[in-house]
Amino acid sequence: MKKFPHTYVIIAFLLILATISTWIVPSATPMSWEIFTSVAYGFARTANIIVFLLIIGGAFWIYNSSQALDAAIVKFLHSAGKLERWSFFRWVGVNNVMMLCIIVLFSAFGALFGMSEETIAFVPLMVSLSLAMGYDKFTGISLCFLSAGLGFAGCVLNPFTLGIAQSIVGLPLFSGIEYRLIVWLLITFCGAFFILRHAKKVFDPSKVSIHSTVPSQDSSNASQQPSKKPLWLSFSLIGISLILFSVFQSLVKIDWTLILLTAFFISAGCYLIKKGRNAYLVFIFFFTIVSLIVGVIQYEWSLQQIAALFLAFALVSGISLGYTASKVATEFINGAKDMLSAALVVALASGIIIILEDSGVIRSMLAALQQNASGNSQLGALGLMYSVQTLLNALITSGSAKAALLMPIFKEISAIVHLPLQVAVTAFHIGDGFTNLLTPTSGVLIAVLGVAKVEFAAWFRFIWRFILVMCILGFLVLLPAIYFHFPGF
Repeated sequence: MKKFPHTYVIIAFLLILATISTWIVPSATPMSWEIFTSVAYGFARTANIIVFLLIIGGAFWIYNSSQALDAAIVKFLHSAGKLERWSFFRWVGVNNVMMLCIIVLFSAFGALFGMSEETIAFVPLMVSLSLAMGYDKFTGISLCFLSAGLGFAGCVLNPFTLGIAQSIVGLPLFSGIEYRLIVWLLITFCGAFFILRHAKKVFDPSKVSIHSTVPSQDSSNASQQPSKKPLWLSFSLIGISLILFSVFQSLVKIDWTLILLTAFFISAGCYLIKKGRNAYLVFIFFFTIVSLIVGVIQYEWSLQQIAALFLAFALVSGISLGYTASKVATEFINGAKDMLSAALVVALASGIIIILEDSGVIRSMLAALQQNASGNSQLGALGLMYSVQTLLNALITSGSAKAALLMPIFKEISAIVHLPLQVAVTAFHIGDGFTNLLTPTSGVLIAVLGVAKVEFAAWFRFIWRFILVMCILGFLVLLPAIYFHFPGF
């Protein structure tokens, strides 16, 4: 079988192709030397993602040196295996139930608040869990990243795409939710079927961690014993609590809910210190994840605040392990270097978008779309809008930016062919979901693959058929909205 090109080769080819298109597309400004300067500008544009990647890499490099999470997963699977004594779990499969719950949870996160970049932080946990259950890395990535992306397409209440799109065209905020719930359920079902089917196909009983020896409480391993340096652990607990508290305080006025939540975590941490270093380190990890979820949902954290949280996570993990300051710095740099390749791909891919934007290629494409709308039927106009949105994901990955760019045009097209505006909005958010999951210009995808240490070519071979099917399904679920009058449509 012919070897798939390296990710850098794919990006370079797309960059050259984008530059050539500036000489072909009417009304575009021809580019030449800009093919090189676009790379530098790409670094500047995606600086927040690149910094986040380097911090994530450094943080998990330090944390993974403890192997605390791996030991916790083995114990968890050992406990979950006891559920097989019940006939229902024995018939359905404990693993299937667990994976289905995870899929629905992340899909709901994607549909409700547009989870995207946040999935990067969950990838190490999901990949470790997947491998421990006897599956592969693709299963772990799919459980969080793919599921959240499918939920993003379903878009029940996502304020960053649905909310902006409806505001631009003048529709009531989050109207039409009834049909969107049906669409989300259908998309989530298809995703769950695909993931569980793949998991069944790659399952290897010999790699299941539940069959390995569960670490004993009496183990002589130092990581299983109560820490010999409780002062270090106590200091790290106080430190992460103060850091988190100050981050929240810088964003909003402190409320009693946050104070009680922080107090709970401090109390739990003090208790778990006595259980040993592993127990405490697992607590630190889940403390960070819960803080991430609260910060994103309640306080609308951006990537900068999330990066700050994981920088604190890195420092506290190092302190908890008893590392010296030099050791923490060395381990962090090693982890950051491990993510450098993914960071470079993000910057290079951004250069493609800069070429197409600065030359006016995208502007020319959208103008041509608007001109070709007249004379089309409702079905033809809907297909045109959906196709453009689906393809545009390869060029512009921000859902909010695409909403601002496309919805005024979609509104005019809908008026020309008398298409309900709610249908145009639905075409926008469904088309915004699927191709983001396999395009090499997506910074989130490249970051996810970098954290999981999976090549883009391997991911593409794994996912492209499913994405093609979902793109077709996405258009098909739009058709009933034309011919039937659903609430809000």
